[in-house]
Amino acid sequence: MSRSGRPSTPQSYIDETPHWPDGTTVTASPMTGMQWRIWGLAAAGKFFEGMVVFMTGVALPLIGKDWGLDPLQTGVVGAASLFGILIGATMLGGLADRYGRRTIFIVEMALFCFFLALLTLASGYWWLVICLVGTGIALGGDYPTAHLIISEAIPSRIRGKLVLSAFGFQALGALTGTLIGYLVLSNLPQLDAWRWMYATALIPALIVLAGRFMITESAPWLLSKGRRDEAEKATLRLLERKPPYPSTVVLEQAGIESRPHDRRDGPRFLDLFGKRHRRTTILAAVPWFLQDLGTYGIGIFTPMVLAASFGHGKDHPNTIADIIGNDILAAKGAAFLDVLLIVGILAAVLLADRSGRIRLQVLGFIGCAAGLFIASLSVGMNEPSATILIFVGFMLFNFMTNMGPNAQTYLLAGEVFPTAVRGRGAGFAASFAKIGAVLTVFLFPILLQGIGEQALLYILVGTSLLGAAVTWLCRIETNGVDLDQLAD
Repeated sequence: MSRSGRPSTPQSYIDETPHWPDGTTVTASPMTGMQWRIWGLAAAGKFFEGMVVFMTGVALPLIGKDWGLDPLQTGVVGAASLFGILIGATMLGGLADRYGRRTIFIVEMALFCFFLALLTLASGYWWLVICLVGTGIALGGDYPTAHLIISEAIPSRIRGKLVLSAFGFQALGALTGTLIGYLVLSNLPQLDAWRWMYATALIPALIVLAGRFMITESAPWLLSKGRRDEAEKATLRLLERKPPYPSTVVLEQAGIESRPHDRRDGPRFLDLFGKRHRRTTILAAVPWFLQDLGTYGIGIFTPMVLAASFGHGKDHPNTIADIIGNDILAAKGAAFLDVLLIVGILAAVLLADRSGRIRLQVLGFIGCAAGLFIASLSVGMNEPSATILIFVGFMLFNFMTNMGPNAQTYLLAGEVFPTAVRGRGAGFAASFAKIGAVLTVFLFPILLQGIGEQALLYILVGTSLLGAAVTWLCRIETNGVDLDQLAD
């Protein structure tokens, strides 16, 4: 029971500063071993996401040459994981509201290991596509579930910092994936080296899967389902300390989530668009969608930056040596750019719990627009001025998007919804964002040829400014907010 002697919500117990009878005192609620275990296992999932998705970029030229893929087939392979993420975020995120955070947390990693193992053995085009979609579904489920399992288990005062630091492992995984691609190719210069790239992730993933069986279920979710006794036991296990505190837990539910019909039938997907949740859904989904338009659009221009910074490979590679040489060059360049992703995420981790989510997201969108505008000025200019403007503009964009909307949209989507619909809402937001990513991947080259680079960059400047406006108009600041109280 809390020091007040009255029943409290799970988050109140998590946020409470321990007060031991022997006089041991602390200035804030310390993280327990179970809380750190949950955080580490969630961070590992984000690491694998970055690692496998970015590794595919290194593997794709090898696969295309190895199997003689035409441009359409190559495009399908490149977009397969992204399409799987789109499906998995909503499907598994919604199931986390029905079957529990821990259950889906385990299932998605099991799916990842299964399809990753099949991927290393793929013997045909459709086998490869199905395995990439399968790994994408598993990784997509991790978007909402990893966030939920962290944010519902840690103190409110450091929630933003820990969620974003786990999210930052995606950038670390991207860097690792490209470096592994480079190392494998350097030591095994053959077309089927891509199989060994994926294989390197399998054993670590199995270890993470085993670890996910050893965590507790989310107490807020158990309580939202009316399973009070299990929620109290889960809270005690989560907060197990030496000396023990709290010694007993008596929980109460917050707001309307205690209504019987919510526990029996569960909320419907369409409830996200009803009057009560409409503003929240817009804030979680629309800025994320707009952010992905810019992020994946800039990916089209990245080869120009890499070519200017690291030199040109073979323009028309025909031999295996040429293909592998170009792929090693691309891996080096991608690894360099991935370092900038980490710098942006570090800034987000340091500032999210100080400056607030909304302020950083608005500022980040404006910074993205500024970077894109600088890059647009390069059109029609002579060298080296054009390359310098592109490089400066894209570097500013990469930093601001990772400090702002790329990090904050992920953070907000898992915080702004009440417990009963949190997985479904966060999953929908991630899926809606990936619709923007898929549209960009397929439409961007067409628009680039039709309207030109400068006009397209101006459009992305506009979408970034629109993201800032939507964020501000629908703002819900969750910095330091007790998530149990969002039911009210």
